[in-house]
Amino acid sequence: MDPRITIVTLGVNDVAAATQFYESVFGWARTSASQEGITFFQLNGFLLALFKEEELAKDAHVPAQRDGFRGVSLAHNLRSEQEVDGLFRDLEAKGVTILKKPEKVFWGGYSGYFADIDNHLWEVAYNPYLPLDQAGNVTGQ
Repeated sequence: MDPRITIVTLGVNDVAAATQFYESVFGWARTSASQEGITFFQLNGFLLALFKEEELAKDAHVPAQRDGFRGVSLAHNLRSEQEVDGLFRDLEAKGVTILKKPEKVFWGGYSGYFADIDNHLWEVAYNPYLPLDQAGNVTGQ
């Protein structure tokens, strides 16, 4: 299998409400492939999809369970600690649930966590070991 991800799909309670969150809080625009039951956002080389959680579970033939930590986080890396702090100030001003304010972390970087409206964990980090290119893609190996 090629080392590639094409789509990350988040199971959400309400596709329209989740779409509005990502559009208004992040400023992202849905793609033309989006439909009433699924929203796509073009990111760096892959799509983020929002799909009704029960339908996603049904499609995968697994039970829809949403209890506590699900063992997954999404990460948004920035170029400095100051950029991380600035993004958290913006998120707080927009009423986003902050789970952990940014701080220096054991692995040598700087990060914090917030939750979207479906409690998906997002980490915002500065990682000095994974530099970003002009487009925001990780360049370190």
